Amino acid sequence: MSNPPFVITPRVADVPEYEYRDGGFTGDELVQRVIAGIREHLAPGGVAQLLGNWEYHAGADGLDRARGWVAGLDAWVVERELQDAPRYAETWIRDGGTRPGDPEFDLWYDRWLADFTQRGVEYVGFGYVLLRNAAGRPSLARFEQVESSGTNPAGVGEAMAKSLAVHDATAGLTDAELAGLHLKVAPDVTEERHSWPGDEAPIVISLRQGAGFGRAVQVDPALSGLVGACDGELTVGQISDAIAALFEVDQDELRAELLPRVRELLFTGFLDIA
Repeated sequence: MSNPPFVITPRVADVPEYEYRDGGFTGDELVQRVIAGIREHLAPGGVAQLLGNWEYHAGADGLDRARGWVAGLDAWVVERELQDAPRYAETWIRDGGTRPGDPEFDLWYDRWLADFTQRGVEYVGFGYVLLRNAAGRPSLARFEQVESSGTNPAGVGEAMAKSLAVHDATAGLTDAELAGLHLKVAPDVTEERHSWPGDEAPIVISLRQGAGFGRAVQVDPALSGLVGACDGELTVGQISDAIAALFEVDQDELRAELLPRVRELLFTGFLDIA
């Protein structure tokens, strides 16, 4: 596990460096080098986790940029925040103890934005990087943005380790095998329903986590009903077929719609294998 000095700082002679967080490279090159060099340090099955950020250049996606740094390893990159260039500069200037009105603030700010403008940087993404020497395990390549649900989640490391284990256990399952699993709703998951006053049917149904990444996902009545019925007693297939009968839809079509979403809810920790 590593927290490299990844903050992007302008390379100009007349502005002092923030040594405790500045790695001395241009842009996000330090994170790129760390990721590129991790493979030679990981034993089979070994996992590396680090914090980092990545630049968005003139319309180019920053997660795609991070994807290009990974070679020969499993990768799971989670972008938890995205800031435009001016806000990024102000965030780290303030973090260094300099406030608007201080003599150094405008100097830092102007140099920082000049650097971003010269290199075509529009946004910077922050987040977590997990890399693994898969060594025969099912391959994982996941690059995603995770928006906060408004909670204050805890246990991100534990959640990522659990997701890796679930991925390894389920990636090779066929849909028929997945339908045969007994699942339970994770204990930190709650459901929210919103409806127009006087209407019984909800217009929005959301599942929310209280731990891990604090994800929030919108679901339809069929998936909500499946998740709500996951208490370890019935299989996924049995629950899906019962919902199909209730909604008077084709069983096979509903399974084909629900099973990929069940895989995602398992990986992201909304559901557990009983």
